[in-house]
Amino acid sequence: MTRVYLTTTIPYVNAAPHLGFALEAVQADVLARHHRALGHQVRLLTGTDDNSLKNVLAAEQAGLPVQDFVDANAAAFAALRGPLALSYDDFIRTSRDPRHRPGVERFWHACADDLYTDTYEGLYCVGCEHYLTPDELDASAHCPEHRTAPQRIAEQNWFFRLSRYAQPLREAIVGGRLRIAPESRRNEVLAFIDAGLRDFSISRSQQRARGWGITVPGDPDQVVYVWWDALGNYLTALDYGTGGEAYRTWWEESDRRVHVIGKGVLRFHAVYWPAMLLSAGLPLPTDILVHDYLTAGGQKISKSSGTPVDPVALARCYGTDAVRCWLLREVPRVGDADFTVERLVERADADLAGGAGNLVNRVVTMAHRYRAGRVPGDAAPLPEAKELVEAIAEAPWIIRAGLADFDFRRAAAAVWTVVDEANGFVERSRPWELAKAERSGDPDAGVRLDAALASLLAACRAVGDLLTPFLPGAAALITTQCTPDPDGALPPPTPLFPRLATA
Repeated sequence: MTRVYLTTTIPYVNAAPHLGFALEAVQADVLARHHRALGHQVRLLTGTDDNSLKNVLAAEQAGLPVQDFVDANAAAFAALRGPLALSYDDFIRTSRDPRHRPGVERFWHACADDLYTDTYEGLYCVGCEHYLTPDELDASAHCPEHRTAPQRIAEQNWFFRLSRYAQPLREAIVGGRLRIAPESRRNEVLAFIDAGLRDFSISRSQQRARGWGITVPGDPDQVVYVWWDALGNYLTALDYGTGGEAYRTWWEESDRRVHVIGKGVLRFHAVYWPAMLLSAGLPLPTDILVHDYLTAGGQKISKSSGTPVDPVALARCYGTDAVRCWLLREVPRVGDADFTVERLVERADADLAGGAGNLVNRVVTMAHRYRAGRVPGDAAPLPEAKELVEAIAEAPWIIRAGLADFDFRRAAAAVWTVVDEANGFVERSRPWELAKAERSGDPDAGVRLDAALASLLAACRAVGDLLTPFLPGAAALITTQCTPDPDGALPPPTPLFPRLATA
């Protein structure tokens, strides 16, 4: 049986979650639900990155103890499960989870041959939690990601010999052992490697870290660099620190080890992390799937940009289905997507109220009006149903190919192709006219009406099934509306998705 280990990044908890992380969480959830539906064994991991200097600084600004501050924000990330309909199997917190510290320490020792101490002086962006070179700054000498001036830091740290792994990394990527999608991100990583890899600092002084984080094994004056700490969560959540069975099952023996990440952390996941794994002698991820950013008014949605968008508030106001629908139908595979509430409402009204919901309501209403709510028996499809039958048959393969290519918009569009074909078939078959002809004594009209309604109800059930990985709540409503009770009668027709434009 195919085994798939899926992870999101673990976000900093310096503030409450925003819609940008919701995108990643929903994408990973769709992949997990899709693989489960294929009969695969799946483990979906998410969590929070607690051991960050930016968390410490945010706690100080809020006037709260660091642990209390990160606990509150981490709880907000864990609580996304309900509003976003997430189906994660595990949630790890790097400051609280007893699995994490021993795993980080074991991994440190596993890489010991590539670790050394040296004095470092450079420019450090707290927002990135990363040293930057002068050529990585913008024209104003600011971090291009966070638009702030980096700090100049000089201290003795532990270093990792990243430079040793340029060729093995390149071979893994070019040979397909490590797949990076989309291709533009793969090419970006190869260009970074080809420009020359420099060893990087993997610890911080206790003083600069404010005493927050995991102490370097054997060096009480140093704290493990937050990225080394955080990247390890993909292993530590599997009881790597204690040699647990979960590690063997989900890392060593998985068919796919898939990281879903944002483009801003590509270097850490596609260069640093695989090099660290090579150093430790551990298997690499098989797939790194990279999404672009969400923006609002042209600015990246983030906790620090002044443009946060609260996914929980959106779900509370417009519904989980509407939020997931916008994220999956509007966000392209490549390129940023600009969010507005108006676009969310327009998409939900078009796809749910006016699309799938309208179709289901029309079909079930006609089944009640013309056949007392009974599903007609098996009948040969009408010739006019050819395109609909083909769309239903093709949709699972289009979805499978789209998700394999990390293209959620293309995959989800296959569901609405079925909706559109079904609505078109309603107009071509015109059941109301067939019912009128049947009442006038035309026996062939009754046969054709049964065939039309049977095809349409099958299409609605197919929409419910196909929609399940994308909008599980909406899919369940559709399936319930189109499933007869033990006596063979359909539920009374009920509008499933009210229009949001007047909400």
